[in-house]
Amino acid sequence: MTTYTIPGMHVREHEISVPLDWSDPDGSERISVFARELVDPVRRDEDLPCLVFLQGGPGGKSPRPIDAKGWIGQALKTYRVVLLDQRGTGRSTPVDGRRMESFDTAGEAADYLAHFRADSIVADAEHLRKTVFGGVKWSTLGQSFGGFITLAYLSRAPEGLTACYVTGGLASVEPDASEVYRRTYPRVEAKNREYYRRYPHDEQRVAAIADRLAAGEVRLPDGDLLTVRRLQSLGIDFGMKPGYERMHWLVDEAFSGDELSETFLSQVMVRSSYSDGPLFAVLQEACYGSGEGATGWAAERERSARPQFAETARPLLFTGEMMYPWMFEEIRVLRPFRAAVELLASRPRWSSLYDLDRLAANEVPVAAAVYYDDMYVDSGLQLETAARVGNLQAWVTNEYEHDGIGSDRVFTHLLDLVRSTGGGVRPG
Repeated sequence: MTTYTIPGMHVREHEISVPLDWSDPDGSERISVFARELVDPVRRDEDLPCLVFLQGGPGGKSPRPIDAKGWIGQALKTYRVVLLDQRGTGRSTPVDGRRMESFDTAGEAADYLAHFRADSIVADAEHLRKTVFGGVKWSTLGQSFGGFITLAYLSRAPEGLTACYVTGGLASVEPDASEVYRRTYPRVEAKNREYYRRYPHDEQRVAAIADRLAAGEVRLPDGDLLTVRRLQSLGIDFGMKPGYERMHWLVDEAFSGDELSETFLSQVMVRSSYSDGPLFAVLQEACYGSGEGATGWAAERERSARPQFAETARPLLFTGEMMYPWMFEEIRVLRPFRAAVELLASRPRWSSLYDLDRLAANEVPVAAAVYYDDMYVDSGLQLETAARVGNLQAWVTNEYEHDGIGSDRVFTHLLDLVRSTGGGVRPG
């Protein structure tokens, strides 16, 4: 076991072997799951409770902290923090294009990818808790997709939990990708209006960028063709607090004379390539599959009914956390996934993610921050879920965007909500 200390944190690394398919643990191939355990160095020998962090995504690896600030610093006052690299990410048997190209058929690749959803992540976490942490109950902190995992955890293994904290991630307990996008497209449109209200001169500059892309071929540094629709996908950042400003400064340096600048093209490539996490794009709609019914490229269907998001519309509207079939043709990192993702989109049946009866009868204390203006996880759907989960307190706020977990206040407020009901841990 590797151990070391970085500023304000003592680190222990853990790696376990788990079956790819938890429904067939003996016959399935094995993959590895990795986690970092953090503790305040002066308390490294104390018997502290554990808080496992469930990263957003899907397909998100755990944070790589450089100091004990933010929610991690707050958590280290009372917990050992477990940063789990969800299967397929970081150091947990990563899934990339080379792995996809190793399969003989697209069907085999699609079946492989179907094992990287919330239900499998819960089984991994439980195995980690039982084998590495002695089976002692722990708490969870789920950011965004981590909240989806939390609901799956409460459905499948609530006996392993002492308390759950969720930030911007109360998924609908009756998942429907089409309904998600019917609700989030209007939110994305509103974010666009706010962006252009804040930076009105950017409207003409964005239009000029789109006109240049439509007029003739423009290549990114990695060789990918930059299309208008790929440019529009940069709006995924509008749901974060500094998203408008990041877009403004990107657009500000878009041109060098009459041509798009190298600075602009390099940044667009980095922001839209998914090179650091292809599973985010691959599983974006698959994370809503539950029971009967295919997701069927729901985001593409819903967009086709909204001409205001057309590539020729002006002002040009950016899109949000939506993935489209063309991405798996135009984006180099995603091309090896194309055939498998097509099969995932048409998959007629998925494992069920949530147990509605068990959630209704839940006794594990849950505190959830619901960001009223959340662009990614509709607050209306979140509140519908909150009403259907027992022992859950929802804190509705418009003070934060989806990245509110970066504030020093959000996590501590959720801790206080659970402590007020007698749950969670007490300051030590």
